[in-house]
Amino acid sequence: MTSHLSIDEVARRTGLTAHTLRYYERIGLIAPVSRAGGGQRRYAQADLAWIDFLLRLRTTGMPVRQMQAFASLRAAGDATVADRRQLLETHLQDVLAQIAAMQQSVQALEQKIGYYRALERGALPR
Repeated sequence: MTSHLSIDEVARRTGLTAHTLRYYERIGLIAPVSRAGGGQRRYAQADLAWIDFLLRLRTTGMPVRQMQAFASLRAAGDATVADRRQLLETHLQDVLAQIAAMQQSVQALEQKIGYYRALERGALPR
């Protein structure tokens, strides 16, 4: 892998737009990225690993403000490890509750689909 990637290369690899990458940097989700001589952003492997983690947080529905709080704690260093862990544990509990609610919804959908299949087969009175 190339040691430093352009914003377009990072956009292709992550699925984020260049605009979103610049926005994430502007609001503090991504630390200021190193620049090439002409001012173009150059992303290192560590930047990509962090972006990948941000995408995982986004996939779990973590709000941007909470992601910003986590990024600030991370930038503050090892003294914030306990706070970062707590933030993630709290978020994990929220995610698990959402998964449980979705599982209940899946069961309701499966039951309704089964009911309609039985109706189609004529196995139930209309």
